[in-house]
Amino acid sequence: PGSRAVSFPAFDPTNELSANMAGPGYGFGMQGAAADPYAAFGAQGLGKPYGAIDAKGSADPYGAHGAVGAVAYDAGGFASQKPMIGGMGEDKGTFLRGRRRRMNVQPLFLSVLVPWVLFSVLYAVLSFSIHYEAPVLCFGIVAAGFLAVVLVGVLALSASGRWFANAEREPTWLKFMFLAGLLAFFAAYVLGSGNYGSNMERYYNMRNLNNYTGVSPAQMRGQQLMDAGVVQFAAGTKLDLSKSNGFKNNNVYCVAPITLGDTPLATYDFWVVGKNCCSGSQPDFHCANFNNPHANGGLRLMSDNDRRFYRLAVQEAEASYNIKAVHPLFFEWSVEPMTTVEGWRQTGVSEYLVWMLSFLVFQTFLVAVAALAFAKLGFN
Repeated sequence: PGSRAVSFPAFDPTNELSANMAGPGYGFGMQGAAADPYAAFGAQGLGKPYGAIDAKGSADPYGAHGAVGAVAYDAGGFASQKPMIGGMGEDKGTFLRGRRRRMNVQPLFLSVLVPWVLFSVLYAVLSFSIHYEAPVLCFGIVAAGFLAVVLVGVLALSASGRWFANAEREPTWLKFMFLAGLLAFFAAYVLGSGNYGSNMERYYNMRNLNNYTGVSPAQMRGQQLMDAGVVQFAAGTKLDLSKSNGFKNNNVYCVAPITLGDTPLATYDFWVVGKNCCSGSQPDFHCANFNNPHANGGLRLMSDNDRRFYRLAVQEAEASYNIKAVHPLFFEWSVEPMTTVEGWRQTGVSEYLVWMLSFLVFQTFLVAVAALAFAKLGFN
């Protein structure tokens, strides 16, 4: 009593309000969707406390407008951004196929820098004075470099390296750095050892020995120049090719005595040597600078393996020509021996600089190719 009755109009399909109503007056739903007796405009907090119909027409208990990128609500009613999918949403790893993201510059920089530094350091250690003066320390540094490369490989293949990798175990820059480090290590070892053997070792050998000038083969004896590295002989010094000889042991080890004038010497203690530049059966010595009138200097032979065969060739010459060689010293015949020695140092340093810069360019190229490949595969 005293209350007023409210009547609802009959359902009219032509009425816009009725057409948008999905059910009897419990709430307004999505157009054309089934009736939702609990929520109307659930995204605004009306009706159902957790949300309303999502974009597909199914109930979303935690948020309204379930389409990607819409605002979602957690169980406590706090709004949060719903993660996007396929490059705009849910993150399934650093490298996910089919997605493009901004390239991370840091791993690119490290992938160029770390292998190049490794190559440069090991090449220098193997090429220069530390190899000659402290070989144990030299190869200790080389071993440490190899262990560092192995450590990078272990991190790349283990769960400990996930900070630099991805959850789906796709190729990563850490794995690339491991392979590049192996390449840098072996390249530095081969090239550095070659540079040391071809240039720097000979240079250090000569610098550690004495230099003599104006040496007369007629007046000096081999015992007096046992510490000789570079010898500049007196004017008029020449090779006596008529007393040359060769000893064959796989290679032919050729020798020819250094004389002064045409007067026979009491002892022939200074010999020019060469390998595979005579027949070994007759006096036909034709090794480097044998007929150069400006050549009058010698570079001391430092190879212990070759020295014994040259000594046998001298012993044969003693027997063949009835001469004496009390304490023979062996040299390579040269025009300007000191210039030649300094040239070894310059060549060794130049090779190091050229290969160091070349490897930097090469490593940068490899990183660029890898970056393009990762981008093509859709990796980060």
